[in-house]
Amino acid sequence: MLDNKTSTTRETSTAKDPYSFNGETIATAAPKIGDQAETRKFYIESYGCQMNFSDSEIVASILHDASYTSTSDFLKADLILINTCSIREKAEETVRKRLKTFKQVKKANPGALVGVLGCMAERLKAQFLEEEKLVDIVVGPDAYRDLPRLIATAEDGDKGINVFLSREETYADISPVRLDSNGVTAFISIMRGCDNMCSFCVVPFTRGRERSRDPYSIVAEANELSGSGYREVTLLGQNVDSYKWQHPEEKDIVNFAKLLAMVAKINPQLRVRFSTSHPKDITDEVLHTIAKYPNICNYIHLPVQSGSSRVLEIMNRTYDSAWYKSKVQRIYEIIPDCAISSDIIAGFCTETEDEHQETLKMLRYANYSMSYMFMYSERPGTLAAKRYDDDVPEGVKNGD
Repeated sequence: MLDNKTSTTRETSTAKDPYSFNGETIATAAPKIGDQAETRKFYIESYGCQMNFSDSEIVASILHDASYTSTSDFLKADLILINTCSIREKAEETVRKRLKTFKQVKKANPGALVGVLGCMAERLKAQFLEEEKLVDIVVGPDAYRDLPRLIATAEDGDKGINVFLSREETYADISPVRLDSNGVTAFISIMRGCDNMCSFCVVPFTRGRERSRDPYSIVAEANELSGSGYREVTLLGQNVDSYKWQHPEEKDIVNFAKLLAMVAKINPQLRVRFSTSHPKDITDEVLHTIAKYPNICNYIHLPVQSGSSRVLEIMNRTYDSAWYKSKVQRIYEIIPDCAISSDIIAGFCTETEDEHQETLKMLRYANYSMSYMFMYSERPGTLAAKRYDDDVPEGVKNGD
């Protein structure tokens, strides 16, 4: 049995009342942000990774300052926003279907605006406005501060679009409006973007280059959450282990291990989690930090993607099967009761049945507490889409 520091799942929704639409879990924003003189209301749905849910909390804060209040009923909204994911084709299809539903609002309230946020907005850019006639606003992950101006532009009858990718934006000075009203768990974004060019992944193109948020603002946010009664925080980043921040006037560098310790020291009763780790970047220093502080959960999400060294090479994961196994062994040596979870892609380009069996062997070797498993979905613009044919039949991917 796992101890009380261990997690076997990752949260997929931060809403109080998540619901399902065509098999996809989504969340609606209904934060308690006080009474406002203005009657304009916004509604937001979030899809995809934890970072998107965290971003929606930043968006809610920006809209709050712009005198918007929230509603959990999109039929009553003056502004409908959908925070999107592009990691798989199915996620984008779900968004397109959902947008058709919002036509009801346009019919009932012609002045209502519909906006698309996040990775799908960044990937398709102005093309989205042409394809989806319903959409009035398109905003990339680094342009949320510009929402009030874009809304005003759309209200004047023009389309509002900003998909500029920043090398500096971290939203460090924005206090998120917590969409999860249970007051127990919260996300803290510590960095944005990704410098890893995994051949299957669209994230570097939709979220830009890595940049780390200053540790003092992270600690301050965690301290505020602890003081407000929260009992658990999750530090978020596309690759938290590559977190690195240096004060412009000092030589000392704060890496992820040091940041973990800083947050853990805030309150021994505050549980600390993090996601996601790239196997190549998680260090012994991080593992020893987890082992040292009882309130850092003994849980690491360590995506392997494939158990085949050849497939890992064309995925550009920068490690082979033997190296990954040694990293798993090292985790168990330093944190014997650690729970490890993973991500796995089935049916990547040119993958054979024997190579798939190597992945199954990896599952047994690593003894994962759980794993997210997906069929390979070719994403336009990625290295894999440019270099390799998506040649594994869908029936084989499905295991038919």
